[in-house]
Amino acid sequence: MNEEFPKNKAELFSKIEEEWSALLDAVAKLTASQLFTPDAGGWTPTDNLVHLTEWMNILLGYHMDKRPAHEVIGVAPEVVEVWDFDKINAILVERNKNRSAEDVLGEMKTVYARVLDRLNATPFETLLQPRRPDDPQSGPLLASVAGDTYEHFAEHREAIEKAFTA
Repeated sequence: MNEEFPKNKAELFSKIEEEWSALLDAVAKLTASQLFTPDAGGWTPTDNLVHLTEWMNILLGYHMDKRPAHEVIGVAPEVVEVWDFDKINAILVERNKNRSAEDVLGEMKTVYARVLDRLNATPFETLLQPRRPDDPQSGPLLASVAGDTYEHFAEHREAIEKAFTA
């Protein structure tokens, strides 16, 4: 996670858009075959896009709407008791394995638009409040926003680029 968060909404939206555009540019350079070619870790670019979409949905449903994590993710409650990210991510990717690249990319763009709409409607001061009001140590909601948008986009863009550049 970056050491310094955006200071206002304009800076937040700028960071999000910059990394979103870079991600889409990286994906646009791939062939249809490459979109389904696993990297050294076993994930395809479409797996990365599914993952990003699922975590943007988690941002909206769990972090922002405060709904129970298992309901948002669509798993049994015990799956999220310890937040085993490897286990959760494996479930998220596996249940989306048979989708077309067009479907995955279309849904990702739809969810991204929902995130932007929600962030636009949320006062910046709200993003600075603890993610969980009953737990001041939970960190600001802005940390989750950064982690599930621009930081996450950059992380997965870099993984995609690394896998397909010599």
